[in-house]
Amino acid sequence: MPRITLPDGSTRSYPGPVTPAEVAKDIGPALARAALGARAGDELVDLSAPIARDIGLSIVTAPKSNQAPQPDALFLIRHSCAHVMAEAIQRIVPGALPVYGPPVDNGFYYDIAFPPERPLSMEDFPAIEREMAAIIAADLPLRRYELPADEGLRKLRAEGSKYKLDNAERAIAEGARILSWYTTGEPGRNWEDLCRGPHAPSTARIGAFKLLSIAAAYWHGDAASDRLTRVYGTAFFSAAELERHLEQIEEAKKRDHRAIGKRLGLFHIDEQVGQGLVLWKPAGAIVRRELEEFIRAELMRHGYLPVYTPHIGKLDLYRTSGHFPYYRDSQYPPLILETQLAALASDGCSCADLSNRLASGDLDGYLLKPMNCPHHIRIYASEPHSYRDLPIRYAEFGTVYRWEQSGELNGMTRVRGFTQDDAHLFCAEDQVQAEVQGCLDIVKLIFRTLGMRDFRVRVGLRDPDNAKYVGTAAVWDRAEAACRSAAASLGVPYTEEPGQAAFYGPKIDFIVRDVLGREWQLGTVQVDYNLPARFDLTYVGADNQQHRPVMIHRAPFGSLERFIGVLIEHFAGSFPTWLAPEQVRVLPISEKFSAYGNRVLASLREAGVRAGIDAGNERIGAKILSATELRIPYMLVVGARDEQAGTVAVRKRDGGDQGAVSLAEFQGALLEEIRRRAQS
Repeated sequence: MPRITLPDGSTRSYPGPVTPAEVAKDIGPALARAALGARAGDELVDLSAPIARDIGLSIVTAPKSNQAPQPDALFLIRHSCAHVMAEAIQRIVPGALPVYGPPVDNGFYYDIAFPPERPLSMEDFPAIEREMAAIIAADLPLRRYELPADEGLRKLRAEGSKYKLDNAERAIAEGARILSWYTTGEPGRNWEDLCRGPHAPSTARIGAFKLLSIAAAYWHGDAASDRLTRVYGTAFFSAAELERHLEQIEEAKKRDHRAIGKRLGLFHIDEQVGQGLVLWKPAGAIVRRELEEFIRAELMRHGYLPVYTPHIGKLDLYRTSGHFPYYRDSQYPPLILETQLAALASDGCSCADLSNRLASGDLDGYLLKPMNCPHHIRIYASEPHSYRDLPIRYAEFGTVYRWEQSGELNGMTRVRGFTQDDAHLFCAEDQVQAEVQGCLDIVKLIFRTLGMRDFRVRVGLRDPDNAKYVGTAAVWDRAEAACRSAAASLGVPYTEEPGQAAFYGPKIDFIVRDVLGREWQLGTVQVDYNLPARFDLTYVGADNQQHRPVMIHRAPFGSLERFIGVLIEHFAGSFPTWLAPEQVRVLPISEKFSAYGNRVLASLREAGVRAGIDAGNERIGAKILSATELRIPYMLVVGARDEQAGTVAVRKRDGGDQGAVSLAEFQGALLEEIRRRAQS
């Protein structure tokens, strides 16, 4: 007799297994009509899912006209729309084979194998969308059925889709004992797809949709495997929501940091250097340097000590820390000495044996560092410490390397080599709360200075059912309690998310929402009781006994590459004056006034302003347009009157004409704006 606990705390008991649809109907007809699915405990399920045990249940509903949709509700209609799209595509291209089609942030996609003689193009989108509209208008039910794993495999083998068979075999390898399908339509006259679900109850619940783009993809992400076509789309409950989203996509294209970065000469990614490896051009290097100097000054005020560490380290260092081999799939391959490789080759060592020897520790080598923390740990361990020394705060702009899949790389926001404004604090346990609070204060200062006020906080906790975490439950409990307490003190909403912790400790992540409403995980603070134990770190306490320090990992910017990529899009390239690569451009109205323009330029540069001059023979309107397109905050137009009076005509990049002022007056106001790091 399952006992169902509802979100308001009330309970309902049933004589046998019950479905969310039946619970919704029991509560009231209005809820039953609005229901799309349900969250049973932590699991999102269909309305038809049988519930046979005591559990908390919340019904997922379509939003009312004045409400924002729940993420779970969007997931359900987008997952269902992915199926509708796949069915429509198979109607248009009968030989197409669906491979995999999940919901993603802001939409969905489906990887599909098309016949070589009939590839898909965006010119097919209108026909596909017409078929999708017909399927949705037909209000076809989406129903689930299940088969035992062995029977399901026989069915898939008979149907002959190697892709769906592979998906099923992988699910079984992960422990699945049944396989599930979803049908669209009535039994005997339907389209079906192997799928874990869940889905909305019928196609008519999909309000508004749009196909967006296509891209190349590969089976299992392996470029040596089958080439697939990834079809992207999105769905919302109303046409108005869809229209707003499409407008946001267009605005995002205008703000794309890759396009703006190229136009403003900020960075370059070169195929001969390598994918995901950023070359900072002079203008971008200025932005990065200003951010570094800003945070470096704050760290000095907070008593941080600068350190530098190498870009590689011995494998044993990362074996001790746990980064290798547990996370080797996200790391560059180890560097093995040629003499060792030659000896192994002469012994007939296979690739598999080499991999096993590396994992077991029988073979040593070097690794491009995936993290700075093991290096900072060894600095701490290089000399004895007393409780009087604590806390010790090491800081470094340290470059680390991760092997991201090529399909996941994205300009500067997803790269393979990036620099963290990293710091590691070693403290006594009774200092943890104050030190975490100090780290959070620095993160808040950065966001406030840059005008990034819309953020939330995520406390990443361990998943007790996952074996990736190191350390005892008692240690984790203390670390998680410290993170919860610190997050509660921030005065902003925060969520607790099991499974989001680092393998060595819980963390506090700052999730920033940019001007387009997109969320980015930027600053992070992590509390770690485990690595000090793995490296046997100690300090001498007031009792003259050895004690174990607690370690705090802290990176307010996170990755400088990602942070600046986000900033480029947030500001659309119009950086605040203190960050702008070129803060002022002097514009003589003709070559006759170039000499005065150069005197103005010299004065600005002498004062420390990043200034340039356009002394060409173009018309002044063209010069203004050029400086505006480069997002230069101030333009100083100078002509005969200015030369006689010692003035400059000030113009801002947003088109605001400030009129003529003395050079000294402009320069004083500009320096004050830069000093205050004003946001405009």
